[in-house]
Amino acid sequence: MKISEINIEYLISYCNAYDDEETKKNMGIILDASKAFIKSSTGLDDVTIDTYEDLTLVLLAVVSDMYDNRTFTVEKVQINPIYDSILNMHRRNFL
Repeated sequence: MKISEINIEYLISYCNAYDDEETKKNMGIILDASKAFIKSSTGLDDVTIDTYEDLTLVLLAVVSDMYDNRTFTVEKVQINPIYDSILNMHRRNFL
């Protein structure tokens, strides 16, 4: 599955969330933020991130984490080392 194929309905099912208008609105925001995170972390554009199916797994994990922690205060942000490794494999911006 490509990142461009992921839609809000799929994310609601994936996160086991309520299917109401507020959740759809939040999932849209979270989906956009997750894509931006991946593009920012790797330096890849929309077309290129679609060529790596392993980035879809990272997107789903980031979306799920953002949805689960949307109302909590987090003191120390950590990304799963496996997802970080996947992002590092595709990183083009070594700044």
